[in-house]
This record gives sequence, C-alpha cells and structure tokens, in this order.
Amino acid sequence: MEQPKYLIDTNVVIYYLGNNLTPIGMNFMNNIIDLIPNISVITKIEVLGFQTTNKHYKTLTNFIDDANVLNLSNDVVKASIEIRKNHKTKLPDAIISATAIVYDLTLISRNIKDFNNIDGLKVIDPFSL
Repeated sequence: MEQPKYLIDTNVVIYYLGNNLTPIGMNFMNNIIDLIPNISVITKIEVLGFQTTNKHYKTLTNFIDDANVLNLSNDVVKASIEIRKNHKTKLPDAIISATAIVYDLTLISRNIKDFNNIDGLKVIDPFSL
C-alpha cells in the first residue's frame, strides 16, 4: 500500500520549524519530513520572504533546499483560475490548493477555513490530530 502524499502549507512549515505543533502534530510532521516534503512555489516565496535573523533564515533555506518545490505548471495555473472563479480565495491559497489537487496531494494546513468547499481538495490540520 502506497503511503499518502502531502503538500505542506506555509503556516505548517513555520509551526514545524518553530517546534510549535502539538506532540502528535510534531510526530505526524516528522514522518512526512523524513521523506522529501512537498511544498508549493508559493510556500517557498512566503517562507523565504519573512524578515528574520540570519540564523533563522539559514534554517528556512535548509528546509526549502531539502523540499520538493512544485512550480507553477499549466495545469496548476488552470486549476487556480477555476478555484478563483468559483470561490473567494486569495491567489496564494488558490495556487496552493490547485497544486495539491493537480498532484493528488493532501494539503496540511492550520487554516482549514481558507480551503473550505474547494472540490477535490483534501486538507489535514496537524493541530486537530
């Protein structure tokens, strides 16, 4: 049986690297991070766009360098457009959710409400495990 595949949202990357998840959430994320984690190019932009100390920036860049960054493909762009047309979704969230749908990944996010009612999107909140 194949292991489920995940796309990690920006907020979960920050919570995880800051060790700010619940113990169950940290264990769940440790198992995912031990594999090559998937993130959207939007998460890369958001994470590396934070103003932080050089030490913390190094931690962020190390995580991004170890991750599989899923870039914008034509399929992701098309799905993002449909999500924006059919839902009141911010562009970054539309791209992240479209990336999860196109690559058949379950999105891991703290902000479940940002992704409500998007057809075909599976979401897990690591705080609710």
